Amino acid sequence: MLLHLQTWQEVEEYLEQNQGIIIPIGSTEQHGPTGLIGTDAICAEVIAKGVGEATGALVAPTVNIGMALHHLAFPGSISLQPTTLIQVTQDTVSSLAAAGFQRFFFINGHGGNIATLKAAFSQTYAHLANLKLPHADQVRCNVANWFMCREVYQLAKELYGEEEGSHATPSEVAVTQFVYPEAIKSAFLDKEVASGHPIYSAEDFRRHYPDGRMGSNPGLATPEHGKQLYQVAVKALSEQYLKFLDR
Repeated sequence: MLLHLQTWQEVEEYLEQNQGIIIPIGSTEQHGPTGLIGTDAICAEVIAKGVGEATGALVAPTVNIGMALHHLAFPGSISLQPTTLIQVTQDTVSSLAAAGFQRFFFINGHGGNIATLKAAFSQTYAHLANLKLPHADQVRCNVANWFMCREVYQLAKELYGEEEGSHATPSEVAVTQFVYPEAIKSAFLDKEVASGHPIYSAEDFRRHYPDGRMGSNPGLATPEHGKQLYQVAVKALSEQYLKFLDR
């Protein structure tokens, strides 16, 4: 069930039985020569919808822009400051907690969001305590990175081996191809692809990763692979979500 397609009365009825909600979060950033700029948000959104359907959970609107400062040297990339993303997270959780939600399961599609989300959760718990909301001490937040699920990781390794890489990966590109087959891109991909350089500034990132890839070969991606990865991710995260409700 999508939150934005419900009425407030329907949400009130939902809360009588279930205090959990799924929040997809991604990023709007470059993904190499063949990856869509919306890759991280697309993957998080479609997988979150699948988990919502499998578990009967409400799914909030997707947070499409994340913390991607290191990608800003590539046209089309958009980023929030870490402090902004922390505030967005705090305001989102606080709004929903005031209505009665207590379990916030963030399905994340972007590695750059992880540290900021964890900091946001700590700040949000303190904020809710200061507001003296009823049951503030029962609020729990969790970040579930779909691409780091053991089952997804194993499948990606089986399909792509070391060519999976760590950014603009064939696994995430494959999921977008499954969702938007009409938007599949093709381009020449040099077999020599950079990897192993630490991430600093945006300009330094582009200098070390000139085509935006990090050790990956997205040319291996197919819509069929994307469907497999989607199904594995939905199953794994559905199990995680249901366990999280009992924490």
